[in-house]
Amino acid sequence: MRRVDNADGPDDSVRMERDSLGEIDISTRALWGPQTERARRNFDISGELVGHFRPLMRALALVKQAAAMANGRIGILPSAKAEAIAAAAQEVAAGLHDLEFCVDILQGGAGTSTNMNMNEAIANRGLELRRARGDYAALHPNDDVNLSQSTNDVYPTAVRLALIGAAPTLAGALGRLSTRLMRRH
Repeated sequence: MRRVDNADGPDDSVRMERDSLGEIDISTRALWGPQTERARRNFDISGELVGHFRPLMRALALVKQAAAMANGRIGILPSAKAEAIAAAAQEVAAGLHDLEFCVDILQGGAGTSTNMNMNEAIANRGLELRRARGDYAALHPNDDVNLSQSTNDVYPTAVRLALIGAAPTLAGALGRLSTRLMRRH
């Protein structure tokens, strides 16, 4: 990673990140990484971002936190990495980084862009807690945050947890709707 400052000032500065598709500029303020940046640029379909769905983001962060803790306990993830991931995931679950979830809610790939957005944001926040964003040799979105996981398992699990968490709100709304409909009958 290298930092490149734009002529417009420090608020417009970018960091250059590299992945298997090459280099890409990302705002220095962003916690996301190259895969999220590409999804953000290429798949603006509905204008509705995944970050607007707080229960889903909370559930996905909790899945990442649980995986990091389990991977740390069984010794396949060093404890310092597990702790950094768990701390960053807890901040995300608490709603401290909602603006970092910038991919469109409508996407192909069964939630891959959302999962990668979460992995990169957690990795970069974990890196901030330890050193600097984008230093993926120290904490990697795929190799560490997504360790022992598959989008095909993580995303549906998070959706189910989000729906369970939202059920009381939905039940209340349905109860109020039913009452109003009964009054009109």
